[in-house]
Amino acid sequence: MMAMKTASDPPLLDQYGTLISQLREIPVTQCNDHNCEVIEDCELPLIDLGGLWSHNDDERKACVEAIARASSEWGFFQVVNHGISPELLREMRKEQVKVFQTSFEKKASCCLLNDSYRWGSPTATSLKHFSWSEAFHIPLTKISDEASYGEFITLREVLQKFSAAMSKLAWLLAGVLVENLGQSKEPLGKICNENTCFLRMNHYPKCPISPEIFGLVPHTDSDFLTILYQDQVGGLQLLKDSKWVAVKPNQDALIINIGDLFQAWSNNQYKSVEHKVMTNGRVERYSIAYFLCPSYGSLVGSCKEPSLYRKFTFGEYRKQIQEDVKRTGHKVGLPRFLL
Repeated sequence: MMAMKTASDPPLLDQYGTLISQLREIPVTQCNDHNCEVIEDCELPLIDLGGLWSHNDDERKACVEAIARASSEWGFFQVVNHGISPELLREMRKEQVKVFQTSFEKKASCCLLNDSYRWGSPTATSLKHFSWSEAFHIPLTKISDEASYGEFITLREVLQKFSAAMSKLAWLLAGVLVENLGQSKEPLGKICNENTCFLRMNHYPKCPISPEIFGLVPHTDSDFLTILYQDQVGGLQLLKDSKWVAVKPNQDALIINIGDLFQAWSNNQYKSVEHKVMTNGRVERYSIAYFLCPSYGSLVGSCKEPSLYRKFTFGEYRKQIQEDVKRTGHKVGLPRFLL
C-alpha cells in the first residue's frame, strides 16, 4: 500500500511521476553498471579524537596517523570524543525535525533560512539523476540573521551553537590533515573561514515507490572537508574498491569525509570518494552536514610538486560542475582539472 502524502511533504512523487511519463520507463533499479552491487554493511574506521589532546606524544601521533590513513584509504571515517555535546546534537535534531514537519508551502515560500529551501531535482531529465529529498543549504553568514527564522525562534540559537561547534571540529581535523603533509595551516586558513562555509539540513521522506530510488544521487563533495551528523536509519553508501558499501550508523559518532578540494590540494594523497543516500519505504531519515569551503575567488593548488592538477578557483570549479551537470546530467569534477 502506498503511504499517504502529508502536508509537509514536497511534491517528490509528482516530479518522479512526470519523469516516468516523459521517459516512458519504470526502472527496476537505478543502477546500470558494475558498481551497482552493495555488499554487507561496513563500519567506517572509528577514531577516538581524545588522542589529539593526549600528553603522550605516541598517542597523539597514532591518532594523527589513523586520521591520515583513513583519509587516504577510505576518504571517510567516523570520530568519537569529538567535543560536541550529545545534548547539543539532540537539540539540533529536535529543531531540524520541527522545521521539516511544517507545511511544504511554508517551507517553499516564506524565505525561511535565507530562502535556502530546495527539494527533489528540478533539472533532472533521467530517473537516475533524481533525488528523493529536501534540504536547507545555509551559509554560515546567514545563521545569525533573525529575519530568516520567522516563527522558528528557538532554531536560531541552537544553529549558532551547532555551527560554531562544527566549525571548531572541522578546523581541528583540517589542521591535522595539513600537518600530516608537512605543510602550514596558514594558506588554508587564508582561503577558508566562517564566511565561506555552509550547513545543510537534510530530510529524506519515506519513499513509497522503490528502495532503489536515490535519496541523494551518487556524487563527491566539492569542498575541503565535510562533517555529517546523521540519525540511525541508515542509507548512506560509499564506493570502496569499486563496490558500493552501506555505512552502518553509529549513534555516538560523527562521520567525516574528504572533499574534492582536499584531494587536489594533497595531490591525491587524500581521496574524495563517491557516495550516495538510498531511500527507505518505512521510515524517514534526517542528517546535517557542515561543509568547509573556500571563497569563490580563492585559488586552489596542490601543496606538492609536480602537481597533478592545474590551479583553479573554487568559483571556476563550481561553474564547471554546473555546466557538466546541465549538459550530461552528472558531475565530472576533478578529472576536468588534471594536467
